[in-house]
Amino acid sequence: MLFSRVSKNLRGGFHSCRWFLSTGDHNHRFLFPHKFHSRGDSIRQVMRSLIFSKSLPALHSSRYLVHHQSSSIVEDEHDPFSLVADELSLLGNKLRAMVVAEVPKLASAAEYFFKMGVEGKRFRPTVLLLMSTALNLPIHEGPPPIDLGGALTSDVRTRQQRIAEITEMIHVASLLHDDVLDDADTRRGIGSLNFVMGNKLAVLAGDFLLSRACVALASLKNTEVVSLLAKVVEHLVTGETMQMTTTSDQRCSMEYYMQKTYYKTASLISNSCKAIAILAGQTAEVAMLAFEYGKNLGLAFQLIDDVLDFTGTSASLGKGSLTDIRHGIVTAPILFAMEEFPQLRAVVDEGFEDPANVDLALEYLGKSRGIQRTKELAVEHANLAAAAIDSLPECDDEEVRKSRKALLDLTHRVITRTK
Repeated sequence: MLFSRVSKNLRGGFHSCRWFLSTGDHNHRFLFPHKFHSRGDSIRQVMRSLIFSKSLPALHSSRYLVHHQSSSIVEDEHDPFSLVADELSLLGNKLRAMVVAEVPKLASAAEYFFKMGVEGKRFRPTVLLLMSTALNLPIHEGPPPIDLGGALTSDVRTRQQRIAEITEMIHVASLLHDDVLDDADTRRGIGSLNFVMGNKLAVLAGDFLLSRACVALASLKNTEVVSLLAKVVEHLVTGETMQMTTTSDQRCSMEYYMQKTYYKTASLISNSCKAIAILAGQTAEVAMLAFEYGKNLGLAFQLIDDVLDFTGTSASLGKGSLTDIRHGIVTAPILFAMEEFPQLRAVVDEGFEDPANVDLALEYLGKSRGIQRTKELAVEHANLAAAAIDSLPECDDEEVRKSRKALLDLTHRVITRTK
């Protein structure tokens, strides 16, 4: 029943799209403009059923209005971050306590991005805490948890908070490793850890955070959740390897790009959302809706990130703009521009070590609809995330409804953010 409702929602908004099925996992489907590989094909046909406002299609849902007319997104009572502010504060304190190490230098490195003021907005923990409340539904009584030895946390909310902590540690560990691979010198507006303390310590700090995450994960004593989060770490490594070892054809393939994007960005939030549902004792159908929300929100987030790499500034992003293209990484805006200007392929194949090639690629991008089409694809995924929330079992509980509205609001914030 739940899936039939999802299908109905998706058919209503995306009848002009087709899906592609990625290799390796039948759950990983991504929106893909119809006949994408046909050069010059316009995405207008795909998006003609959507309403446009301020150059972005409006998010729609049968229950909730997600795209707002005014510049004020939501009232404070429904602000996603305000709703879980107290828990986020506690989570920050717990994280700082969890990364204490015997060696002072390692402790200093591990807590680098957990210190007050540089911890970021805690986007992923916010999503997970909201999802925890959104799935606070009546469930059939099951057998009591089996004590496998040691302390087994029985309180569901505490266990779900632990998932948020684990997810943030995995995320920060991936940032530390990425900065080493990318030779980055800034992160979140300050010097990156590898720049401040060196590559070796940055790698070790990332490894230390992963080890702490593993210990916390094991304490949940839930093999399905352990398997999900272990798969995430595998995906992070796979995605980074895909980015480093592309062939010419893979580099210019939207399908390859979307698969890599899922591995590097969306897998963590999608599988963590699913873990939240599993710990809540929800059905497989509800768990899959949570997964779909996280997956599509993550994909939309990264697509907008790719846009901001071209349109943002170093000050607003906390990192240098044009980072990806200067590292030879081809993202959605360039892939879409390549459709309109096939001659751009030769520039991409030649590489971007020569600044003149970067300038030439930017010139083609400026003449194309690459930026706009990437935004449109991000909105499609944001709509799918909203549809997943809209398809959850109905509930009259006010806190549940507030959290679901906040999750819907996040789909809007992701596609309208400027940093």
